[in-house]
Amino acid sequence: MNATRPAPGSQASLREANRERVLDVVRQLGPLTQVEIAEASGLSAATVSNMVRELDRAGAVALSRSIRNGRRAVLVSLASGGGLLAGVAFGERDVRVAIANGQGEILGQQYMPLQADHVADDGMERAARLLADLADDAGHGVEDIEAVGFGLPAPVDSVTGEAGSDAVLPGWRGVNVAAAMAGYLRAPVALDNTANLAALGELRNGALRGVRHGCYIKFSYGVGAGIVVGGEIFRGSAGTAGEIGHLTIDENGPICRCGNRGCLDTFVGSRALLSSLSASHGPLRLGDVIKRAKAGDLGCRRVIEDAGRRVGVAVAGLVNLINPEVIVVGGRMAEAGDLVLVPLREALDRCAIPSAAATVDLRPAELGDEADVIGALSLAAALGHAKATARP
Repeated sequence: MNATRPAPGSQASLREANRERVLDVVRQLGPLTQVEIAEASGLSAATVSNMVRELDRAGAVALSRSIRNGRRAVLVSLASGGGLLAGVAFGERDVRVAIANGQGEILGQQYMPLQADHVADDGMERAARLLADLADDAGHGVEDIEAVGFGLPAPVDSVTGEAGSDAVLPGWRGVNVAAAMAGYLRAPVALDNTANLAALGELRNGALRGVRHGCYIKFSYGVGAGIVVGGEIFRGSAGTAGEIGHLTIDENGPICRCGNRGCLDTFVGSRALLSSLSASHGPLRLGDVIKRAKAGDLGCRRVIEDAGRRVGVAVAGLVNLINPEVIVVGGRMAEAGDLVLVPLREALDRCAIPSAAATVDLRPAELGDEADVIGALSLAAALGHAKATARP
């Protein structure tokens, strides 16, 4: 018998198994309250309290104050060696970055607009510079960054580590993004689609918290989905699950940038919406359309309501396929509120199987524009924990 381990079936063995279960839950799901750990692990609240107390004394976890459902709470997270985590989330025309300490506390965030046709090297160099500035502001150096979560607004091929469609993000064509960004920061990088990262952010800290089966709809300049199955992000066999914007809804419709005809994006993406208003309203930006619609402009209201209705039809298909508990709508178009959510819900109810539609809760996102970069920090935390666990 290995004298360093308790005998199987003993009280000490049970306590060790319970400690490992608590650590596994926090490792997989990120910082949680003790109540959330109990729910996720199946352990009693008293057992979790005892295990957390022991793990805290051993320095295996860190405790930090937070707010849950409007009340003060204590979050339990894996202890860190004192380094930084970094999150990077690219949009088609901007990049958001953030750094956090090992307990997940955000120390700083930055935003920078980019040209719509920016290339990968330029984007990554700017992101690295922003992160270096944030680290410096926090009293650290860029060398203190231990792991990076990185998001692109395009399909991400988990096999090649590249953008999964040359046409959707042409400036990033052929670039192994994780390897290239790791070269800029000298830290490991985990790559994902920004809709998945936004779903992860809402799952850990927002409107999807505690949800086992759900979906995040990122409705912005285009539309994408992050799918949650069994409390985890579902990415598919090659990492490209959730590309709802490239579902064909009219096989004789307009040519999409992906090369197909009649994709959902060709009807509800910003290019289509702005084009439909150009004759009556002149040149507008998407933010202008949302602002005017909320102020009562009938034309702007109409295109937003029509877009919500079309997305609702597509979401009804998701509801029929995966039968989620919750669907969260975020992204720039979600700023239109009920102007987009009401027709989306009506189309969902009309087109989904009645029993599935009746049980799904449609919610606005809680984290707004920060969802994907917060999700990127969660991805970085998971990467950092995996790296630490792998050390001999």
